[in-house]
Amino acid sequence: MGPFRDGWTKADVERVIAADDPADLAYAPIVVSMDPPDAAWAADVCRRLSTHPDEWVRGNAMTGFGHLARTTGELDQAVVQPVVQAALKDPSPVVRGKAEDAVSDLRHWLGWRFPA
Repeated sequence: MGPFRDGWTKADVERVIAADDPADLAYAPIVVSMDPPDAAWAADVCRRLSTHPDEWVRGNAMTGFGHLARTTGELDQAVVQPVVQAALKDPSPVVRGKAEDAVSDLRHWLGWRFPA
């Protein structure tokens, strides 16, 4: 998958984040959330990328939160929920749509409630 097609380490992901190329960076929240070596670190990657200037990077960060809810069942609600709620108001329809999907996953897998 993009720069991670041959596997990845935390250091690889951090290098991609530091390089800040949106074409590569959009893959980071997806790969870290599918089979995370460290759920807290993966959630932090998604949190950091949730404010990136590129809408696909921000949107994929929301997808990452949904994946983490499913794959780990452990997210810090006090940290993640406000980030997802902010993304529901993002100017980009891409980000808002992916945030809506994340809300659905967070409700289903973790039982979180979101205000209307």
